[in-house]
Amino acid sequence: MKRYLLLLATVALLLPVQGCAKKKAPKRHIIGFYNVENLFDIFHDEGKNDYEYLPDGANEWTADKYRVKLKNIAQVIDDMHKDNGMWHTVLGLAEVENRHVLEDLVKEPAIAPANYQIVHIEGPDRRGIDCALLYNPLRMQVLESAALPYDFNTKIPITTYNKQEQDDFRTRDVLVVHGLIDGEHFAFYVCHFPSRRGDKGQDLRARAAEIVYAHTQQMQQKFPGIKFIVMGDMNDNPQDASLAQYLHGRRNRADVKKGDFFNPFWQMLDDGIGSLFYRGDPNIFDCILVSDGVVSGKGLKIQKQKDSPYYGVVYSKPYMTQQSGQYKGLPFRTFSNGKFIKGYSDHYPTFIEIKK
Repeated sequence: MKRYLLLLATVALLLPVQGCAKKKAPKRHIIGFYNVENLFDIFHDEGKNDYEYLPDGANEWTADKYRVKLKNIAQVIDDMHKDNGMWHTVLGLAEVENRHVLEDLVKEPAIAPANYQIVHIEGPDRRGIDCALLYNPLRMQVLESAALPYDFNTKIPITTYNKQEQDDFRTRDVLVVHGLIDGEHFAFYVCHFPSRRGDKGQDLRARAAEIVYAHTQQMQQKFPGIKFIVMGDMNDNPQDASLAQYLHGRRNRADVKKGDFFNPFWQMLDDGIGSLFYRGDPNIFDCILVSDGVVSGKGLKIQKQKDSPYYGVVYSKPYMTQQSGQYKGLPFRTFSNGKFIKGYSDHYPTFIEIKK
């Protein structure tokens, strides 16, 4: 009996100490985006122009090359995990062919422990590249997903294509996923805006941004207080009209009003940082924008990076960068001049951190 009472007394003494030891750390989440540059399998998908990524196609895309590509992308994701001390809660992807390649990717040994779940909806792009979202099911509860199609129902003058060309136009859908993170309602938009063709297509990307922004306003009406994060390969820089005007992106947090978005990569580009390069000049097409509720107010908010003046990260390592030759200092891509060079992507991934 005495031993039993002594044990109870000991447990009682330990409880406050254990309670302090288990004090919850601030909740933080890594939200990222990665254009993985043509993640195709080696099989033909009916209706897709994927012939160059077949074993007998122009790229001689074999099972061995495909495995190298998967391993490389997984390595980058795993290194971000190690550097951040946690897996992404949400990771948007662009240029994936189908669900099959996503299932192969999340099974890669380097990232299999993350147990990433997949959101993917087959889209109308003629080459067959789609957007997708990977999420950590222990940190996010997905409520619903949908594809947001491109259309020309706009007041913006579309001069790039005539009416017939507009009818024939196909591009990537925007993937919309909304769910709960730490009990807060978030909607994520994973985008791959229409490509640049020389200096053309600004009006197409303005329309894409207009579609996304209009949808966020509809969602706000339906779910008051919902927070938004828009990410993707925008094929435009932060200061371009699609992002600054039609998506209401702002360079500085202090300028973000209700209905606006903060684009943390604007200042970074001004300072010469790039997620991809054209003729040696830096660009940041791979943006992650957050709505006003993620800038100020209660709950999860965007955080400045540790030991950095920036609220975003363009993630690069030496192995992700060409170390010699004509393209020295640029992202180490999969192919160069038609030759498979075992690279990673022609884009660097980007991410932000949100925390309570």
